[in-house]
Amino acid sequence: MSKPLRVLCLDIEGGFGGSSRSLYESLCHIDRAQVAVEVWCRRDGPIRPRYQALGIPCRIAPGLPKMTSWRRFSRNLVGYSVWLRDFMVWSERHELVRTVRERLDLIHFNHEGLFGLAWWLRGKHDKAQTMHVRTLLQDNPFGRCQARAMAGSNDRLVFITENERDNLERLAGTTSGGAVIYNIASKSPHGPAPLPAIPRDARLKIAVVSNYSYMRGVDRVIDLAVELGARGRRDILFVVAGDMCLRGSLPGELGRIAQAKGTLADYAAWRGVADMILFLGHVEEPERVVEGCDLLIKPTRESNPWGRDILEALAAGKPVISIGRFSRFVESGVTGFLFPDYDGAAIANAILRLDSDRDLRRKLGENAARRASALCDGTARACDLLEVWRQAAAARGRERSGQHG
Repeated sequence: MSKPLRVLCLDIEGGFGGSSRSLYESLCHIDRAQVAVEVWCRRDGPIRPRYQALGIPCRIAPGLPKMTSWRRFSRNLVGYSVWLRDFMVWSERHELVRTVRERLDLIHFNHEGLFGLAWWLRGKHDKAQTMHVRTLLQDNPFGRCQARAMAGSNDRLVFITENERDNLERLAGTTSGGAVIYNIASKSPHGPAPLPAIPRDARLKIAVVSNYSYMRGVDRVIDLAVELGARGRRDILFVVAGDMCLRGSLPGELGRIAQAKGTLADYAAWRGVADMILFLGHVEEPERVVEGCDLLIKPTRESNPWGRDILEALAAGKPVISIGRFSRFVESGVTGFLFPDYDGAAIANAILRLDSDRDLRRKLGENAARRASALCDGTARACDLLEVWRQAAAARGRERSGQHG
């Protein structure tokens, strides 16, 4: 029997975001007889004890330098300057090089925000490198440089949908040869217990599971609450899980509240809909939020209806409402409602329809669970990732043998 593949995964979130949870799901389902894996996390958080329970070594590596490209030119200049400073003071980079050289077959970067580290590390060893691409890169000079660096410094790329693959190949100007592997979303037969903080009353409850960012469109939930309230329907509750601090340059009253160090809850109060929104803050088990609600909404400004929150809701048998044109997961009239563009009135109509038609809600939920089971199966998707790692490591091994020969 061949020796297990030795893999180190670098994670920037520590369990506080979807990419970290997705990596954990992959390692939960991967064949541990064929791969010996360990994880370095940039942040200490709820994912570390979960890895310990699996017997997977998990080390906290504070200062692990991360950076991705932004839309605004000035923000890129600041971001890259901060990355360079963080990289220069990160003392563990030399230990990382030794670790890869001495006892690994492959290093996996779990987020494109680690592209700078991957680019630097590529010249320090002859082992395989792979990277997960989980977001759409910006179409500007910084994004194009990032795309080329990612394609050039990694042996294989892994994309969570076809959208990330097409985006990177267009920006990099080359075919990546990477693999599309949908994120894993699975549910235990009986499901998790709903979060006790969610009221158990007759109101329709709509989950929103995302840390705040303007592009994620979480503030649009406030607009929807205002729209529903204007129709006399204040009996609908949005249940919001995540960090709702307002950061960056935001328009209008959002920007004023952000400057005053306020949160989205302050904005909801200013709009007069605080009674329609339950803000939970960070929740270690967001699946319990989804379980306690009737559906999930993701009113994204990025037209990307395929994130971890959506997949987990589908797996839990909950209809999803989102924005975009990619219908592999959210399909109108089948697993939820997908709108090509944001239309508050139309989305409010869909919410009210789901509130009044329980049979439709049940049918969409059943379809959602089947869709997630078919596309996001844990064992199958973990096998796909292991095959990518094997191919990358084998190619590097052949290259080393040729050089030595």
